[in-house]
Amino acid sequence: MSGDERARKTAERLTYSSGFGNEHSSEAVPGALPIGRNSPQRAPLGLYAEQLSGTAFTEPRAHNRRSWLYRIRPSAAHPKFVRLDAPSDNSRLHTAPFSEVPDPNRLRWSPLPDPVEPTDFLAGLWTLGGNGDVTQRTGMAIHLYAANASMTDRVFSDADGELLIVPERGGLLLRTEFGMLHIEPGYIALIPRGVRFRAELLDGTARGYVCENYGQPFTLPELGPIGANGLAAARDFLAPTAAYEEVEGPVEVVNKFCGRLWSATYDHSPLDVVAWHGNHVPYRYDLRRFNVLGSISYDHPDPSIFTVLTSPSDTPGLASVDLVVFAPRWLVGENTFRPPYFHRNVMSEYMGLIEGAYDAKTAGPGGFVPGGGSLHNMMSAHGPDRETFDRASAAELKPQKVDDGLAFMFETRWPVTATSQALTAGHLQRDYDDVWQGLERNFRS
Repeated sequence: MSGDERARKTAERLTYSSGFGNEHSSEAVPGALPIGRNSPQRAPLGLYAEQLSGTAFTEPRAHNRRSWLYRIRPSAAHPKFVRLDAPSDNSRLHTAPFSEVPDPNRLRWSPLPDPVEPTDFLAGLWTLGGNGDVTQRTGMAIHLYAANASMTDRVFSDADGELLIVPERGGLLLRTEFGMLHIEPGYIALIPRGVRFRAELLDGTARGYVCENYGQPFTLPELGPIGANGLAAARDFLAPTAAYEEVEGPVEVVNKFCGRLWSATYDHSPLDVVAWHGNHVPYRYDLRRFNVLGSISYDHPDPSIFTVLTSPSDTPGLASVDLVVFAPRWLVGENTFRPPYFHRNVMSEYMGLIEGAYDAKTAGPGGFVPGGGSLHNMMSAHGPDRETFDRASAAELKPQKVDDGLAFMFETRWPVTATSQALTAGHLQRDYDDVWQGLERNFRS
């Protein structure tokens, strides 16, 4: 049986607990989780008690993220980390602050090319751009990944931020300190800051998108006048069941710290947590479970109505970064131009396509295709291309089901600075502006 087959069989047997932000608990061995004491004088079964804090100790209780881990060895038992400078490890991976000048032009890329050499998830990360300053815990980065091999004998953790993983092709089995997450295209995974994990392929190749959030942890958006229900439901976010590795032998642990990769070789697997409880935990979420809201009379609500998760900033209502999904939905607006409208936005938008087509862009070779992406920085004018505009302006306005695509957007308060590798990439579509050519003058006085 191949490694991919073993990983898929493992994924099919996984169980989860539900609820975003809940106090979850799980034990892989009965009796491993202490009752009534976070750090008893002697933890059960000879385990070590350890707290993992994703927020400051004194942040408000509603915002505080922390988990208690009961593990075979404490995380402190490791050798010195050394910086990785080998081009094969980190030349494609960049972090904020970026040295390039932000570009006001509209940009679009075809999918990231598949690797030729054996490449795992970590080696396959390729940075498109970002903003903020990782040392100040502000901003975000946009990465793509393309892999054709599982991570073996090494694990990864990101001290700089949490990782939001959006598969576009091929499934992943994510073995974390808390247990395992199985994600396929249409799902997302959220790996909190500092949590170690290993990505194993469920198919021969895998490709997708990653948002690295340096700021406040992602949370569900407030619903305001919407009321108690709608958008993403907390119960649909699934946390893993405890599962541990009792592995002796060399394991490389790669840590991303202040934009650099550091490596240490342990004599055991650090994925050795036997039991845990807390709310600083990884999740998976099925984007098709998003409860889409929209107009049932006329006109458009703003696309913020599609927000799945948000990372708040110090300004109420202004997100450091949002995850927005354009999931299957009905369009019923009367006397309304139904595709996304022409607009300019103070926020900056990176859009990716998971499957099918997007209703404001023409698909096909050289267009907006799964695995590709577009960047519209603040106040850059964008909207439907000419073909979409002509078709939607003349369409019969009967109820229409949009269910032939799944797109998403990372929306952020600051301009996204594209990396030099993104601006010179062979898969950059240098004729992107042409999609708006032919929008002729129709004005009649």
